[in-house]
Amino acid sequence: MDYASVIQQGLQPKATRPKKVIIAGAGMAGLVAAYELLRAGHDPIILEAQHRVGGRVQTIRDPFMPGLYAEAGGMRIPRSHALTLAYIDKFNIPVLPFTMHNPRAFYCLQGRRVRIEEAEKDIACLGGYLAGEKPGTTVAQLWAEALQPISNRLAAQGPEGWAEVTEEFDQYSVREFLEAKKWSEGAIELFGLLWNQEAIMNSSFLELLREEVGGFYTNMVQIDGGMDRLPWAFAPALRDRIRFGAKITAIDQTSNSVTLHYRTSAGRGQVTGEYAVMTLPFPVMRHIEVLKPFSAAKQRAIRQLHYDASAKIFFQCKRRFWEEDEGIFGGGTITDLSIRNLYYPEHGRESGRGILLASYTWSEDAQRWGSLPPEERIVQALENVAQIHPQVQDAFELGVSKMWHDDEFAGGAFALFDPGQQTLLHPHILAPEGRIHFAGEHASLTHAWIQGAIESGLRAAHEIHHAA
Repeated sequence: MDYASVIQQGLQPKATRPKKVIIAGAGMAGLVAAYELLRAGHDPIILEAQHRVGGRVQTIRDPFMPGLYAEAGGMRIPRSHALTLAYIDKFNIPVLPFTMHNPRAFYCLQGRRVRIEEAEKDIACLGGYLAGEKPGTTVAQLWAEALQPISNRLAAQGPEGWAEVTEEFDQYSVREFLEAKKWSEGAIELFGLLWNQEAIMNSSFLELLREEVGGFYTNMVQIDGGMDRLPWAFAPALRDRIRFGAKITAIDQTSNSVTLHYRTSAGRGQVTGEYAVMTLPFPVMRHIEVLKPFSAAKQRAIRQLHYDASAKIFFQCKRRFWEEDEGIFGGGTITDLSIRNLYYPEHGRESGRGILLASYTWSEDAQRWGSLPPEERIVQALENVAQIHPQVQDAFELGVSKMWHDDEFAGGAFALFDPGQQTLLHPHILAPEGRIHFAGEHASLTHAWIQGAIESGLRAAHEIHHAA
């Protein structure tokens, strides 16, 4: 399916008889599905439990001063994600480069604080992680060598090669793959730290492979003015078709209709259509009553699909000390402290102040932050950041945190396969149940990215548009 052509030209041919379609969720997948179905001549209605669009694309502006904001969810877009960029172009949304790697930032490991550029010249300055390797060997070299045979195979075979690669490697976790490549424990540890993989080392190797082969962390952009400008760009066309504050409680269907029951602060309601698109994350689906039970395979997928935790902690600082004092413009610092990863957002310079992404963590690292009261998260993060940037103690003004695994409308940050789950669950995640179709980043192979949500929304819209 050529999804790029759908974004440009719409679903073809145009509908001669409109179908009423109920869409659960106004995240990126739901917005895309509704937008394309509307353009094709159908009658979509979106039920959204919150009072905003975007789902896990969430730009926090309050309580920060005007001109400053924080990306609680998606914060960067690889230029390889053509569908995401196609909608950005369609809505004339300006983008700026996103600096992923900055040699002027730091590695802070085992009590050592070292500029990344220094470590790139001599990795031994970080400690004895690679003591058993040839002098001058880097983790990047070891990783490139490990992936090269797979990359060569995919380059030679094209998309068809993925079936063979999946069959061979689906049972591997990242750690198991590195062990099979005879990596030392020190090399595995350093890779986990520098690639931000330590907390998810037991997740499916295929998840990381897709990102590496696809160049997901190179040549990236961000939306000028906040990532939520993308979901809000769909709102004018769909304004009268979104029902905010409507929390879905039950799903029912017959041979020719689907009914979604929902609850608002004003009471209970229901809406019936010919089809439905469920874009809600599966942890949320677990708490919705399905009156006509889904197939056993779908129920298993909803129960078993692994979702990862994610946490972000932000500081508003009265001056941009990382730029003024240390010459760090964009990029991130990597640590083995509780904060793990620290990023330096580049917007807001005209205000004189700045937002610091003081901590970005996944999995168990994130869950540990979630166990702390919100005010204690700020205190603990300040202590960690001060070990790298002592100036933060004078510059700090306020802090905000976001725990996606504690968000009732998300239930986790993103789907992340355990080993074997792609083969076991993926076909059943995508499969419709009667007149109910499924979308969301989990209903794609591009987990955790806006691209996956968009692709799934286009797929679901295409399925319904062409349904008999």
